[in-house]
Amino acid sequence: MTTDGPTTNAALFLLSPRGPFEVRSTPVPTPAAGQVVVRVRAVAVNPVDAITGPLRRLVTPWVRFPTVLGSDVAGEVLAVGPDVTDLAVGDRVTAFAAGQEKPRNSGAEGGFQRIVTVLERVTTRLPEDLSFEQAAVLPLALATAAAGLYEADQLALPLPADGADRTDEVVLVWGASTSVGSNAVQLARASGYTVVATAGRANHELIRSLGAETVLDYRDDDVDAEVVAALRGRRLAGTIAIGSGSLGHALRITRRAPGAKRIASAYPDPVTAVRSRIARLRGIRVSAIWGGTPVVSPVGPAVFRDFLPAALADGRFRAAPEAMVVGHGLEALPGALRTLRDGVSARKVVVSMSD
Repeated sequence: MTTDGPTTNAALFLLSPRGPFEVRSTPVPTPAAGQVVVRVRAVAVNPVDAITGPLRRLVTPWVRFPTVLGSDVAGEVLAVGPDVTDLAVGDRVTAFAAGQEKPRNSGAEGGFQRIVTVLERVTTRLPEDLSFEQAAVLPLALATAAAGLYEADQLALPLPADGADRTDEVVLVWGASTSVGSNAVQLARASGYTVVATAGRANHELIRSLGAETVLDYRDDDVDAEVVAALRGRRLAGTIAIGSGSLGHALRITRRAPGAKRIASAYPDPVTAVRSRIARLRGIRVSAIWGGTPVVSPVGPAVFRDFLPAALADGRFRAAPEAMVVGHGLEALPGALRTLRDGVSARKVVVSMSD
């Protein structure tokens, strides 16, 4: 199903791994099977968008330049592919723009543009009371948290559901005030688990409001012992470790705690790979999370399509962390990336694209 719409489009192209960025005209896409075309009203930026030079080649060596970055978009449906039945023209949505993922590798699917092609399987219909700017904080962080919790080669926990059976087992989320952590806390709760989390003290109330039973300060000298004590003898279902230094803490805690000896690490893969080989000798399985995995796995539609729309509508799930809107239009995106590199806490950097 399609509708008459705009005849021009523009995107922010990254011309080489080192830059620069340049706004260029680009065709208005036509959706194929399983695709949705979205008029972008807000875009969030992620650390993977902010890397430059040799590190970009290391993280996404398959990407061809010039390319269009960006994974987090929110906006209105302009057209849907011939087999798409759950979404319609005019729907308000947020979506994972998968252009940088290896199976896609398509500039037409990069989020830093005014009109973008996304996959229906990782697109979520939004409630009317959720702004595009706030909704844009969700896609990549949600997908990364979901990959760590649910993919078969990660923690392999049961998928989230309304009224999921409660269990005494605990999921540890190290780095809960990050974008990924905020989503991991909520997803783990929606799967029936108790959550013990770490975050800076200023963000403890936020993380409790998202569903964590206990929140501890990761800066405390004895935080590892505090986490083990917070388990109160309950079994670990698994650990999500996010951010610099998280994996070392997670390994020490997992060695001491009863339960699953599995850690899903949202840290660059070369670091995780080295630590995982050492951990395996101690009976602990460490795996590196790739946030794009749900784009092609059953986890994607299970979370984005089957769980999230109703959970957002009835308040069981919140778009978190708070959006930090730093500008408007494609031209504001390079500055947004500089803001991200400078560092933010418990917020996500967003650029408005609304007229």
